[in-house]
Amino acid sequence: MPPPRPFPAPAATAPHPRPAWNTNRNLVVTHPLLSLLERCASFRRLLQLQALLTVTGLAAHRFPASRLLAFCALSDPPRIAHAAAVLAQCAEGPNAYMLATMMRGFLRAGLPARALALFRRVIRDRLPADARTIVFALKAAAAAASASSPGEAVHCVALKRGFGQSMLVGNALVHFYASSMSFPDAQKVFNEMPDRDVVSWTTLVDGYARGGLPDEAWRVFCRMVVSEGMWPNGVTLVAAASAVGQMGLLGLGRTVHCCVAESGIGTSVNLENALVDMFGKCGCLASAKEVFDGMAAKDVYSWTSMVSAYAKCGDLESAVQLFEEMPRRNTVSWTCMIAAYAQANQPGEAVRMFNDMVAAGVEPIDATLVSVLSACAQLGCLDLGIWLYETYIVTHKVGLTVNLGNAFIDMFAKCGDVGSASRLFGDMEERNLVSWNSVIMAHALHGQSEEVLHLFQQFKGTGILPDEITYIGVLSACSHGGLVSEGKHHFKEMKVVYGIEPRAEHYACMIDLLGKVGLVEEAFEVARSMPIGADVAGWGALLNACRMHSNVEIGECAADKLAELDPSDSGIYVLMSQIYASKSKWDQVKMLRTVMRDRGIKKNPGCSSIKVDGKFHEFLAADVSHVHSEDIYTALENVYIHLKTEGYIPPA
Repeated sequence: MPPPRPFPAPAATAPHPRPAWNTNRNLVVTHPLLSLLERCASFRRLLQLQALLTVTGLAAHRFPASRLLAFCALSDPPRIAHAAAVLAQCAEGPNAYMLATMMRGFLRAGLPARALALFRRVIRDRLPADARTIVFALKAAAAAASASSPGEAVHCVALKRGFGQSMLVGNALVHFYASSMSFPDAQKVFNEMPDRDVVSWTTLVDGYARGGLPDEAWRVFCRMVVSEGMWPNGVTLVAAASAVGQMGLLGLGRTVHCCVAESGIGTSVNLENALVDMFGKCGCLASAKEVFDGMAAKDVYSWTSMVSAYAKCGDLESAVQLFEEMPRRNTVSWTCMIAAYAQANQPGEAVRMFNDMVAAGVEPIDATLVSVLSACAQLGCLDLGIWLYETYIVTHKVGLTVNLGNAFIDMFAKCGDVGSASRLFGDMEERNLVSWNSVIMAHALHGQSEEVLHLFQQFKGTGILPDEITYIGVLSACSHGGLVSEGKHHFKEMKVVYGIEPRAEHYACMIDLLGKVGLVEEAFEVARSMPIGADVAGWGALLNACRMHSNVEIGECAADKLAELDPSDSGIYVLMSQIYASKSKWDQVKMLRTVMRDRGIKKNPGCSSIKVDGKFHEFLAADVSHVHSEDIYTALENVYIHLKTEGYIPPA
């Protein structure tokens, strides 16, 4: 009897489906062993085929070796070590396809540095390289964490090897520079391309949209469609929708929607998700819901986009209801709801939602923590903020991004721990304008004027330009410290040196600064000379200064202005009563009380809160609504008795 065949002969009548690793759809192979290799779907079977190819001597030739290499590099998971061995054992030497395939395998395995090392070998040994080799080198350069600029070096090699006219390489270069936020270089490469296809235009539109330059993305999109007459594909329209969503312009959003309807390309889940997100950011819930309801298939991002649309438009009730109806939730879904509560000034609900998320076994991301930290800052919940830092940052479960670091600084400052805010700022490897503003405002909030001015001098040496928020912190610090000359200098500097037009908040800081040190008349002139007119904060600061220095005349003027802006504010009448009382003008005090009574204006009671065992308790002045009110007042009475025995004399 003849020995059994190791493999069945390939069927000639029915085509076999190709496995996922085999992307060469047009390749026709007639050799029996190689035909079996083209349909191979398991690594064990590949080893058997490789043994047969080695015995027959075929494995030493480039084409069989290239197919073995393709399986190892492109299968899931990639077999990188085996692929490298195949490449090294190719007797005829690797060709351009094999080198590009190996680089692609390194990229799929998350090893961009090894892909770049292979590309350097290509250059050093003058090995053959095609456009795909350059493309994968650029992808490796974009993914590699390197202080140098390997992408620019790859660009030079591409030009020297004659790929300057290649559309494939040109598209890869535009993508590399756009993803590296080097938009002038991306635009330059794009402009110099002799030929462009829809991928070229889409790459630039998407790059600008992802880089936070929606105006430029829209300009390129319009040039593509209107000037060049090139119709967008689905990916282009997703990028255009993203750009319009960032701009929040509903008219342009409807234009994108029309393009989708007229394109004839059909809709995908990604495109419909982008439209829902775009309409939500443009404030048009009806259109967002129309697209959402009309989707034939929805994924978790579809539901999340609609939840986000409700939240952004202020319909928190519908957002919560839809969130509860979601068939499946992911981290982004939970983060969306936590952010919605935090932004709607419901920090307690945001924290509750975060606790539910953790209890559900869903791991947070940096955006989740940013929203929770905002809630902590609103609640003054320092314990939770510290727990978040120790649980996720110290253990490296979540990377400390710039935005997350800024959120921690803001939380620490608003919770009263300015020392931790300052230490975290000092430990941050990367800082942006918000980082500096956050730490400056942190120290300003706690009246540490000298530290603020010291930080501001350091900030000027970074090359980052200050903005309106920076100067609010600086002027606020000057106000806290009574630093009149410094305050005047910085108030002038912001406009003359940096071209920042003072806003109402800056004028309010100057009014407060001048008023606190007794320069009430000068503060009054600042308020009256404001080109935009003083707001409640400005006139309020002036009225408070009049109370401090018993200035009745200017106080009456400030009170009149405040009454015009907000006649129901009881604080106006309280401060004026104190000013009149300081001058023993009791008739005016009585008159103000009568006016308050006639207008139904009541003094807002003082309010305080305390956290006990993770629960917040809020108290108003003379409040007896708390379940333990009787015990609390008894304890306070005991404290008062002990104070009196120690010589405490209460104010009259």
